[in-house]
Amino acid sequence: PRPQLREKLRAKPPRPRRPQTSTAMQARLRLLRAATRHPRNSALAPYALDTLRAATLMSDPWLIVGLGNPGPEYAATRHNIGAMAVDVIADSTSATLSRHKKVHARIAETHLGFPGDRVSIIACAPLSYMNESGGPVKAAMNFYRIPPERLVVMHDELDIDFATLRIKKGGGDGGHNGLKSIRSAIGTGDYFRIRLGIGRPVGRQAPADYVLQAFSSAQRADLPGFLSRGAEAAETLIRQGLDVAQNAYNERSSSGDDASTGGKG
Repeated sequence: PRPQLREKLRAKPPRPRRPQTSTAMQARLRLLRAATRHPRNSALAPYALDTLRAATLMSDPWLIVGLGNPGPEYAATRHNIGAMAVDVIADSTSATLSRHKKVHARIAETHLGFPGDRVSIIACAPLSYMNESGGPVKAAMNFYRIPPERLVVMHDELDIDFATLRIKKGGGDGGHNGLKSIRSAIGTGDYFRIRLGIGRPVGRQAPADYVLQAFSSAQRADLPGFLSRGAEAAETLIRQGLDVAQNAYNERSSSGDDASTGGKG
């Protein structure tokens, strides 16, 4: 055959294959194209942009852990105030914590905020005893791919007056068995803590017994408002940062505020 014909008969080099795109990313790109293609269509563009933003935020969720002991006998005790607060957070978003298939915890996948301005959160209440909290927390972090800088732990604090809360990042564990377990499991204590004050026992009662008792009748009257304030503090911390949350919610306590306790577990 002629040289020109031989050139035509040569096989064309294969086109490079496009990288595979995840279904979620494809959906985001479609929404973005729709919004930019119809910028004046008020029925489509805002919806597309809001949905795109929500989908993007879903890729960076926060894990909010409420510490406590499992079982109905401990549900109303002082040591479980962290778990109570996480239930309030989930309820405020019309979500319910339920047993997770892969993590030994009750979990709700939900969000804070309104359409177009939402932050994804994983509300988590471990089903282990307090001194084994680290296992479920680490499992949840691995399952949802959450780094320590997006972990918030809500827990009881003996050395802060009841109905007083303090927010901080990092620091020691102050003898709190749940915090000790988390540090051991994830290898760091550099995460956010919302410390919910329960006060110290009066007289010679052992702190380990005190934290495993129910709140007094006077405390129970103030507990719903305190838990709601803790839930609001968690949202402020996540959406506006540590400095804003501390300025808004950190309160002075007549007790010291550097230590906390463990209790059963």
